[in-house]
This record gives sequence, C-alpha cells and structure tokens, in this order.
Amino acid sequence: MVRVLITGMSGAGKSTLLGRLARRGHRTIDTDYDGWELADGTWDEPRMDALLADGFPVVVSGTAENQGRFYNRFEYVVLLSAPVGLLLERVRARTNNPYGRSAHDQEEIRRYVIEVQPLLRSGADLELDGRRPVDDLADEIESLLKSGTAAPSV
Repeated sequence: MVRVLITGMSGAGKSTLLGRLARRGHRTIDTDYDGWELADGTWDEPRMDALLADGFPVVVSGTAENQGRFYNRFEYVVLLSAPVGLLLERVRARTNNPYGRSAHDQEEIRRYVIEVQPLLRSGADLELDGRRPVDDLADEIESLLKSGTAAPSV
C-alpha cells in the first residue's frame, strides 16, 4: 500500500492534479474540503490518523501547519511548485475556491513562498514543476503509487 501526500502553495495545481488522479480511478482526499481542516487551518488529526491507518492506497492533497506530523505515514511527500507570478494568476482566476483573490491573500501567498515553501521542500521526497501538463504530473504520481515501495530517506 502506497500513500502519497501532494503539498505546495495555493495555485500550484494540487487540486487539478488530484482531480485527474481521481478520474483515473485513484482514491484521493483534498484536505481543503469536507472538514479535513479545522478552523485554525490545521488538519483534523484523529481523522487523518484514521485515514492513514485504514490500509488502502490514497493520494492526499493539501498544506497545513501540522502536516509534518504525518510525513512518516506517507511513502512519498511530493512538493508541487510554480513561480509566484503563476500562483497568483491561478488563484485570481479559479472559481472553486475564493482564497487568493484579495490583495491580503495575495500578499500572504507571496510571504508563504518565501517562508513556508522552503520548509515544504526540505520535507519532500520529490518536487514536481506545477507548470508541466497535468497528465504528465499524474503519470509521475501513478508511478509512485505503482512502485509499492517506500521512498528513500530524506
């Protein structure tokens, strides 16, 4: 059983990639929706514990302050990244999530790229360029899911 976490900044393409993987038949969880995140922006830890203990392969997508507590339960942590200009362009244009449209949100994203993304990078097993075609990215994630082996230590 392989569990993959796809993390990264808002606008990197996590939800789009997750949607493509779901359409290909993979079990996916987008932690931005359905109560996975608590009001303080952290993941619901008991719920995440239960998900990762259930014995089924899964691809989880999201970024939360407490995600590092779960890294040892994922075979792969994948950072999806893109240049800040593209991140801002994408969040301004998306229709499924209001975050990123305001000047405050955009400044927050810029700050997160500087302060948070390096932390995500240091904990990742693999970094993928979110500018690549979504089918290519999905192929890479599928190759991890099919590997059946744990990632090398980082």
